[in-house]
Amino acid sequence: MTESSLMSDSSSSPAPAFRRGKNILAVASGKGGVGKTWFSITLSHALARAGKRVLLFDGDLGLANVDVQLGLMPRRDLNDVIRGRLGLEKVIQRFDDGGFDIVAGRSGQASLSALPGQRLSLLRDQLLDVADSYDVVVCDLGAGVDRTVRMFSAAATRTLLITTDEPTSLTDAYAFIKLGSAAGMSRNVSIVVNMAPGVTEGEKTYRTLLRACENFLRLAPPMAGMIRLDPRVKDTIRHQTPILTRSPNTESAQDVERIARIVMDDLLESRRAAVRA
Repeated sequence: MTESSLMSDSSSSPAPAFRRGKNILAVASGKGGVGKTWFSITLSHALARAGKRVLLFDGDLGLANVDVQLGLMPRRDLNDVIRGRLGLEKVIQRFDDGGFDIVAGRSGQASLSALPGQRLSLLRDQLLDVADSYDVVVCDLGAGVDRTVRMFSAAATRTLLITTDEPTSLTDAYAFIKLGSAAGMSRNVSIVVNMAPGVTEGEKTYRTLLRACENFLRLAPPMAGMIRLDPRVKDTIRHQTPILTRSPNTESAQDVERIARIVMDDLLESRRAAVRA
């Protein structure tokens, strides 16, 4: 790989610095179609099954679909918060089947992805305040590296960057890391390889991205885990049911549970480091 083939956009300005959450996991991807929302839902479910108090925040402003994948019809959503009608805590709803809470987004309203900076900052600050009531907040971000994604990723304790073995996915994942590096966020990024045909192929995909980061950015983002390709994932999405409910013993479900254990250990270590500091 050459950097010119990996990097397609470096013109965006970096996100400003601000306080970081102590328990927020941002889930991001350079491009769409890599299973980011399915992963966010399954990770939230896995953490809840492990006894954690979990909030899933649908931060894909304008193209939200957490509620669609779960078959929910929320009466209140982020639009009520953004319009100033309700505080963020008032739009939280319980997803009893998964044992975690949800803040639903608003699909089909692209104007939400172009919020003025001040209103976007207020939304971020509300999320940081609400996070104090949970063990973990999983923030499902939109695809790409726009201002909204960079802002919420910078506020997270850890960003889990989802990629697949597709060249465009790897290219855009590299772009995300490069722009994050310019904003001082890259050291909090971990890689998740999704839809891996097998363990060997998943490790190869990670190494391809790792080599590019080491050669061009002098960075070595760690691998949080991989999720093996599983036809039952599409089945669960089609039935609007979490895979840990419909097919809990499938390989992909077990892979996400393994990642959940890794990120919980990572959050615990981050808290210990903060106390030592």
